[in-house]
Formats: sequence, C-alpha cells, structure tokens
Amino acid sequence: MQIQDLAIPDTLKQQYLGQGIRELYPPQATCIEKGLLDGRNLLVAIPTASGKTLIAEMTMHRHIAAGGKCLYIVPLKALASEKYDEFGNKGVRVGISTGDLDRRDDALGRNDIIVATSEKVDSLLRNSARWMPEITLVVVDEVHLIDSPDRGPTLEMVIAKMRSRNPGMQLIGLSATIGNPKMLAGWLDAELVTSSWRPVDLRQGVFYDNRIQFEEGTRPIKQVSKNYDDLNLCLDTIAEGGQCLVFVSSRRNAEAFAKRAAGAIKSENPALAGCADRLQAGTPTEMIKTLAACVAKGAAFHHAGLSRNERSIVEEAFRKGWLKCISSTPTLAAGLNLPARRVIIRDYLRFSAGEGMQPIPVSEYRQMAGRAGRPRLDPYGEAVLIAKEAEQVPELFECYIEAAADDVHSQIAEPTALYTHVLSLIASGFVATRSELSEFMNRSFYVHEHKQGRLIHRAVDEALQFLIAAEMVVEVGEHIGATELGTLVSRMYIDPRSASAIVTTLREQETYADLGLVQLICSTPDMPTLYAKNADLAALSRMLEVRGADLWLPLPTDEDEAEAYYRGIKTAMLLSDWTDELPEEKICERYGVGPGDVYGMVESINWLLHATSQLARMFAPKFYPQIAECEICMKNGIRRELLPLIRLRGIGRVRARRLFNNGITSPEDILKHKKEELTMILGQGIADQVLEQLQPKKRDTDEKTSIDGEMPAAGQSTLLRFG
Repeated sequence: MQIQDLAIPDTLKQQYLGQGIRELYPPQATCIEKGLLDGRNLLVAIPTASGKTLIAEMTMHRHIAAGGKCLYIVPLKALASEKYDEFGNKGVRVGISTGDLDRRDDALGRNDIIVATSEKVDSLLRNSARWMPEITLVVVDEVHLIDSPDRGPTLEMVIAKMRSRNPGMQLIGLSATIGNPKMLAGWLDAELVTSSWRPVDLRQGVFYDNRIQFEEGTRPIKQVSKNYDDLNLCLDTIAEGGQCLVFVSSRRNAEAFAKRAAGAIKSENPALAGCADRLQAGTPTEMIKTLAACVAKGAAFHHAGLSRNERSIVEEAFRKGWLKCISSTPTLAAGLNLPARRVIIRDYLRFSAGEGMQPIPVSEYRQMAGRAGRPRLDPYGEAVLIAKEAEQVPELFECYIEAAADDVHSQIAEPTALYTHVLSLIASGFVATRSELSEFMNRSFYVHEHKQGRLIHRAVDEALQFLIAAEMVVEVGEHIGATELGTLVSRMYIDPRSASAIVTTLREQETYADLGLVQLICSTPDMPTLYAKNADLAALSRMLEVRGADLWLPLPTDEDEAEAYYRGIKTAMLLSDWTDELPEEKICERYGVGPGDVYGMVESINWLLHATSQLARMFAPKFYPQIAECEICMKNGIRRELLPLIRLRGIGRVRARRLFNNGITSPEDILKHKKEELTMILGQGIADQVLEQLQPKKRDTDEKTSIDGEMPAAGQSTLLRFG
C-alpha cells in the first residue's frame, strides 16, 4: 500500500516521501484496511519497531485536518518527551503535560495533539479541563500496561472515563504482542490487528559454551574474556560494527558491566570526551565520575539513579553511534526507543521480597528482545539469553523464546486502587448514585473479562464505606456526593488513605516541626521510600533518640509495621538533609542513592507538601504558614533563612547561600551593595539580572513569598533550581 494513495493530508504525505517512506509496512496496511482512517476503533498488537507510531500519526493528522483534537497517552514521562519531539516536527501544534497533578492546563487546548501520561489525563479529567470534550481521537500507547499493578487501574479508568465522556471519539490502542488480544479488543469495541512481522529480522537464541544456539543453527563467539560471557557477546557485536544493549537485574550490576566493557573497548572518540565533560559538570558523585569515565571509553550504564539530564546524554551518544554499549536495568526497555544490533538478556532472575529470586515474565523478556535491530541500519537483530549450565539452554528456549505471549488482566479490583478511583468518579460528577457507580464499573475491563464482577462490586462497596467514614463522601438515600474534603483530595490527586492520615495527624498535633511533617508524609501510601537495610538500623535508632521530640508518629509496637516505619524515617532524613543544604554528592554518598533518586524523592514530596498545605488550610490553619514555607524550602533545597532571596530569578540554593554568607540576607540588602561586589559573588550576568529585577520601576509589587503568609497558586510552584 503506497503512501501516495492514502487519505491523509498532503503535507504529511510529502514529509513521509521526503524521509524515504513510500510504502506501508504490512501491519500498517492492515490497519488501513480495518478502518483506521474511517474512524474505527483499533487494537494494534504487533512487535516493537514494526511501525506503531506511524499508525497513530496518520490517524491524528486525519482528525486534525477535519477540525478534531487528539490525545496521545503514554505510560512514562520520558516517553512523553520523546513523542512530543517526534510529533512536533510534522507541522501541527503539539502540547505536553506530565507534571502538576492539580492543574486544568486549559492552555493545552490550543494544541492539535496533547501528549500526556495516564496519571496526568486522569488528573485533567478530575479537574474538568475545558478542552476534554473536544477530543475526537485518543491513542493509548503501551495499552497492555493495563495489566500493570501500579499503572493498570489508572489506565483502565482513564479509558473508561474518556469513552463515557466522549462516546463518539475514535480510540486506538497500541501494544506489544499480548496473549489475549481478542479479550482486550472486545472491551474497546475495536477491530483487532495482530502480526509477527518486523522490519528487521529478529534472531533469538541462548548462549552457552562460547556459542549462541539459535533456532536456525549455532554461531561461535570468540572468547576474549575467560570469565565474562556477557563481555564476549558484547565485543563480538562491536567487532562487526554493531551496538549492544545488556540488560541486568540491578544498578550495581549495570555499573560493574559498564566498567568492564569500557576497559575492553577503550574508545578514543573526542565526541565521547565531550559527553564525559558534560556529565562531570553536573553533580560530582562517585557514580557520575564512574559513568563519565566509562562514557569516555565507549560504554555506559543507564538506570533510574541517574538524573534526566545524565540519562539524556547517554541516550544521545548511543543514538549517534558514539557509545558502543549500554548496560541497563529493564527501565530502558520500557521507556525509550533505543534499538541496538544485539540485545543481551543476562539476568532473567530477579529478587522478589518474600519469594527470593524469581524468573522475569515473558512480557518483560519480549520488551527487552524487541529492542534488537535498528531499522535501516542493521541487517538483523539478535536477542540472546545467557545460560549458566547446558541443561538451561532448552529451558530458556521453552520459557522465553518459544513461550506464548502473556495475557493481560484487569487490576482494577485491587481495593487500594479503588479508594482513589471511586472518589474520583463521585467528585468529578461521573456518577451521582450507587446504581450509577455500579453501572459505570460494569463497563470496566474487569467486568468484561470476568462477566459476573461480584468481586469488584464488593470492593467498590468497601471503598465507599471508607470514603464515607473519612468524611470525603456523603450518602443521602440513593444519592452519593463528594464533600469539600473529598473534592479537594480528588483534585489534588492523592490517595484518600494518605489524605485521611494527614488530616487526622494534623488535627492531633499541638506543635509544629518540619521533621514531623516530612515523616508524616513519608508514611503515606503515595510517598516512595528508601529501603531500610539492617546496617541502617543503628543510625536510625540514634536519630530517634536525638530528634524523637520532633517526630509526629511513634515507633509501632507491631514488628510487621516496623519496616515501613524505618523506611519512612530514612527517607525523611534524606529530605531533611536536602533542606539543610547538604550538597547533593554528600546526600548520594550518605544514603547510597543516585542524583535521579534524590530528584525523584524531592519531586514526590513537593506534590504531597502542596496537597498537605491545602489540607492544613482547611483543617489546621495554625500550621498552614509553616507548611507553606516548608514547601518552598523543599522545592529549592534551602533553610528558611534563604526564603527572602530564593524568589529572585536566577537565584537558586547555591547562589542564595553565597549571598547570605556574604551578609546579604534579603533583596533590600542587595541594593545596599555596589554592583562590583555583587559581580564578585554572583558573576556579571546574574548580578545584572538580579539588579534589573530590583529596579523600583520594574518591581512586581504583587509578587510575594510564603514569608508573607501567601502560597503560590496551584501549578505556579517554584521549580527546583541549582547554581
């Protein structure tokens, strides 16, 4: 099927033809035949790299040409950024929204395509974004993640809400190969397109005794290292001119392999030296120093402990062909389009709490294997598992290479997931009676899959009882409605259990303490926490002795609850060090984390602190000013004494401290000093910028900080700033 013959805008046709795309891949052609451009719902379950993005793009441009608006839903922020850049090069207006879960983002409605995570779309629905009724097409990327215990319930509810609100819209679900696509397609009222076709041939095999056993035959691998099979496989690919991805089970393993690979590759590419310099210009932790040293020699590691900037430097160098290999945890396979000639799945066992080492699921193997083969660059792609013993070779073939794809199942019946989603349905006006709530849940994937749905209705009743007891929902006869508290909790996008714990504790407290507040938030279901190892217990116990008076939650008597308590305390200690202005590299060293972990913790608690300040305004107004100040301190990583300075543009935690240590403690103090003095402290550019802000004629008299008892409006929070 020729691009020239398709019913898509001429401008898009010309762009495709200019890129050398003249004919559709077979799965893409099947989508056209099934009604893709005629408004039919489609579930497209095909392998990675077989052209799913083009399918979405053609449909979106068709809708835009007809005056429609498109919503593209992704599971991860990194993937949202990638799609935003990709779609923005096609001559239409593209918006992206992944943060601030309490905003309507009405300005997004000016765009033709809105790219957002499923959590953000759920938040936009809760906050009644005005442009939502204008959506004529929803594309759900990685729709098989409806099976994820973490993201699945939200994704399922977003799909159900969008179909309820915009019944005439078209829905396209894009997925990797799944075991029960007819079941999912039936729920979506969608035509099903499945295929095993790939633009680059995928060869899957198992390595043992210096050779790869493929289904088609064997291939010997030169032994360079006597001890490391993964390194031999990697160097074999590089010798052929290819690149390699190596998937391992932990960050430590990823870093260890990158060091070995760098020592063997020994690249002298000056472009890589530049990448290493960029990495070292950031937070100078030992981990980043190691990464920079590896990158300079042609290898890298990639995991969630890296900051977004550090990950992007690695990804860019790999896409340009400078880096020869990346070792990674499976997060890389889940998020980014980063293919390589050979993918090595070294670790197919992963530690699971309470269960020990367990095999990874087939779906995860397929996701990693699907990264093998770069279209138009590689003649083939190889996905290779490594066996430790001869008898494991047939086992790995049976368990992964020859195994059927995993089925996907609804996760919405999990009671903890239903607390937040039942409240959302009531507070957003989707349902107003118990019967309407029951009817809405009957349209879920869970009920479509299980027919009877008794379990989910029982779980819904339990969630409703909790919400009524927590004073978030009221019931009068058959009618149910959200209270002011319930509406706020839904719009702030926090778990009702978190909100209930926060409100209860705020009401009980007589005195305020930042550490007590942070500890409280770190004990909620919404807050990710650090793992508390046995080696940490001595330091945690000392902290309880020294700072116990500032803590709001006592050590539980139940030993089963003690682990979660210590995790919360350890996380609160890290965040306390952050606001105490401990350098990032010291925090990373002290807690054994990476810069990405620190940013993630700060980002999570920023959102929860903002929600807590709004709850305090309603239920504990005496604490509101302190909590509002704590929020700004946490966002910027500063002590309270720097609050007057941090509101100046260009002044972050480092420059504010520099000013303070030179006796300049407020904006007014700045005007008392000569420009030359400020230049010595801040540098000429920043000094000029600060002085310009403080000119009387340009001063924004409405700008206030929380010192005046004012809070930034929702969505206008100060961003993390460094330098």
